[in-house]
Amino acid sequence: MIVNPIMAMHMADALLSVRTALIMLAVSAGLLLFASRKTSENFDNFNVPLAGVMGAFVFAAQMINFAIPMTGSSGHIAGGILLAAILGAYPAFVVLSCVLIVQAFFFADGGVLALGCNIFNMAFFSCLVAYPLVFLPIARRFKSRTGLTVAAVAACVVSLQLGAFAVVLETLCSDITELPFGTFAAFMLPIHLPIGLVEGLATAAVLSLLKDARPSLFADGSKAGFVPARKVSFGFFLIAALLAGAGFSQLASEKPDGLEWSIAETSNAEIRTDSPAHSFGKDLAEKTAILPDYSFSDGESAAGTSVSGLVGGGLTALALLAFSRIVKTARGSERAG
Repeated sequence: MIVNPIMAMHMADALLSVRTALIMLAVSAGLLLFASRKTSENFDNFNVPLAGVMGAFVFAAQMINFAIPMTGSSGHIAGGILLAAILGAYPAFVVLSCVLIVQAFFFADGGVLALGCNIFNMAFFSCLVAYPLVFLPIARRFKSRTGLTVAAVAACVVSLQLGAFAVVLETLCSDITELPFGTFAAFMLPIHLPIGLVEGLATAAVLSLLKDARPSLFADGSKAGFVPARKVSFGFFLIAALLAGAGFSQLASEKPDGLEWSIAETSNAEIRTDSPAHSFGKDLAEKTAILPDYSFSDGESAAGTSVSGLVGGGLTALALLAFSRIVKTARGSERAG
């Protein structure tokens, strides 16, 4: 069975052995549980509507691939640093994980078995590593628009470089492809550098826009995040999510993304997966996907892309609403006990 190994910038099942996939699923599940508990501890400061529209915005924004000049490749933002700067590290991890789960199950973007790797590579490194260790120290040290830009660019570059290298390591540990470690890494890391630069500049632009519109947002930091979550404009991200999902998604580049491009440049060998677990993952994705590859079942269309952006954003918001209900119920049970 020949499986298309890449969907968007996400790993798919064909790159991973069952052992590696299950280990990373367990690791990411543990991180998600930990982040959920940390979020619940400060639940009174968790702005559920804002988290919902930001999740919808990130979902839609990830559909907009931009071309990387002189490479024949493309990329898109991950959104982790922006989420963390607005919501805080742990809530951002929960939100981005919800985005990736919705993508995997309802749009066949990234494999079901590879979901643990995708959460770890995209959410862990951005929200729980680059944000607290890179973004916050720089942003708090240099309280200016320039400092904010440097912080955002540095954090996005670091998180994407770590994520790209993790993809190489996870593929190496799986040992089911013919991708040489050194050559694969030599393509993966450089191609994700401009993607990180673009995401950093875009993140800084959004945060600067909020700063210009509401200077009080940046008066001080907070334990929940760099920007006090309750004061950020809900309407801004709602409008941005609708525009990105229904409109700007039509402008996405059709060039292969950084991961797909790196694999093609590294090896021309077809990637085959024949294990029962891979077949199960593929069948599950086919059964749960309502708009596979962000299009209608009869093929690619502009309407299918726009509908996918809106539906995906809505599902992400609903997933976060369900999460908040679960947390609220659990907190009520603890208090009653």
